[in-house]
Amino acid sequence: MDIEQKQEEIIDHFVNQASNFKGSSLATVIGEATSHPSLFAFSEILSVPNVIELQGTEHSIYLDLLRMFAHGTWSEYKRNASDLPQLTPDQVLKLKQLTVLTLAEANKVLLYDVLMQELDVINVRELEDFLINECMYVGIVRGKLDQLRRCFQVQFAAGRDLRPEQLGSMIHTLSNWLSTSDNLLITIQDKIKWADTTSELDKKHKKEAEERMEEVKKTLSLKADVDFRGHEEMFPEPGGVMDYDEDRSRPKRRRHPLG
Repeated sequence: MDIEQKQEEIIDHFVNQASNFKGSSLATVIGEATSHPSLFAFSEILSVPNVIELQGTEHSIYLDLLRMFAHGTWSEYKRNASDLPQLTPDQVLKLKQLTVLTLAEANKVLLYDVLMQELDVINVRELEDFLINECMYVGIVRGKLDQLRRCFQVQFAAGRDLRPEQLGSMIHTLSNWLSTSDNLLITIQDKIKWADTTSELDKKHKKEAEERMEEVKKTLSLKADVDFRGHEEMFPEPGGVMDYDEDRSRPKRRRHPLG
C-alpha cells in the first residue's frame, strides 16, 4: 500500500472520530492524530465542524495545536510553546518530520547547517540518521545525502497542507495550468486532424499512382501484342508445308542428250 492510500484511510478514521466527539474527548482525538506515525496531513480534520467549534473554548489550544501540525514547523512551535500543549516524544518527532517537508517545498538542496538548526540536531551523524530512518525510510522524502557538500539533495517530498494564504496562489497556478493544458489539447487535436488529412491524401495519391501504373501496364501489353502480330506477318514461320499439287502440275523440261 502506498503512502497516499494509507494516508486516506488514516484521515478517514480520524475524521470519523472527530465527528463523534466533543470537548476533552475531541482533544484526545487530536492528540492521537498528531502522534500517529503515518499521518502527515490534517486539513480534513481541521474542517470537521466539531473541531472548528473548539475555537474560544477551554480546549481551543488543541485546535491551535492541530493547526501547528497542519502548517507549522518545530521552530515555530518552540516560539509559541507557552500557548500550546506540551508535546509528547512522538509529536516532537512528527513535527520535525513535517519541518523537513516544509523546507523541501522551498529548496531542493537542503544544507546540513540549516537542517541542524531547524531540527535541533547537534551533529551530522545524528542528522543523517534522522533523514534516513525517520524520513526516507518512512517514505515522506527521497533524496541523496552529500557529505562532501554537506547537504541533502531532495528528489521527492510529500506535500503538506496548504496554509489559508496559499490558496489564492494555488488557484492561480492551477488556472494557468488548466489554460496551458487546454491550449496544448487544441494543438494536439489540430495535429491529429492534419495527420488524418495527410494520410487521406497519401492514400488518394497512392491509389491514383496505382491506377496510372495499371493503365501503363495495359498499354504496354497491348502494344507488345500488336508488335508481335506484325512480326509474324512479315516473317512467316520457316518449315511451312508447300502446295504439292501446284508444284506437280508445273511442266517439266526435258533434257536432250548431248551429242
